[in-house]
Amino acid sequence: MTSATSATAASLLLDDVTLTYPDGDGRLTALDSVSLEVTAGSLTAVVGPSGSGKSSLLAVAATLVTPDRGRVVVDGTDTAGLDRAGKAALRRERIGIVFQQPNLLPSLTAAEQLQVMAHLSGHRTREVGARALDLLNAVGLADQAHRRPHQLSGGQRQRVNIARALMNEPAVLLVDEPTSALDHERGAAILDLLGALTRERGTATVLVTHDLAHLERTDHTVTMADGRLAALPVAG
Repeated sequence: MTSATSATAASLLLDDVTLTYPDGDGRLTALDSVSLEVTAGSLTAVVGPSGSGKSSLLAVAATLVTPDRGRVVVDGTDTAGLDRAGKAALRRERIGIVFQQPNLLPSLTAAEQLQVMAHLSGHRTREVGARALDLLNAVGLADQAHRRPHQLSGGQRQRVNIARALMNEPAVLLVDEPTSALDHERGAAILDLLGALTRERGTATVLVTHDLAHLERTDHTVTMADGRLAALPVAG
């Protein structure tokens, strides 16, 4: 098993996961007996060429796709025992997802982008506004809380995207290519931010990336090739 660490229980566990898709008369293997453990407060990068299975790994970890075989355990909950509604509730409450494109709602301010996440989970208390401002401050955007997406730079929109994913205090944070649309300097800043937030907020963070320039900012790096996972050093 490829393990981020074995000292403590994993907040995210993929155990011998295999995922296949229909492909003509046969099936295409996207994940081939993949095992991965990520503990709270650690950042694991998953790298590999296009088509290697990185996106499939994120989809399975996010409970968006059910594997053919194997276990997916999120914050102590074995997702095999959950129906569709149960998985949706788990995503809302325990999983934060940072998509490659921020997809912010154009009519909402930065603070409102975060607040709507809490409202979707049924949180309608006065603490929601304060938490949104706290997270915007954590990503360095306290002074941009009332700005809308078109008033923010690409890097600032990605920071709002990260803060939004943390709004419901997830145990697991899944991040898809966060630096793909950013220059080298802004990409490094986003990786530094993700590392800091992972430690401060205690999330088990998985980062899928093609960008090999900033891997020294992660705690662990694993590579994917042909649906298989290996804990190998990656030349940057």
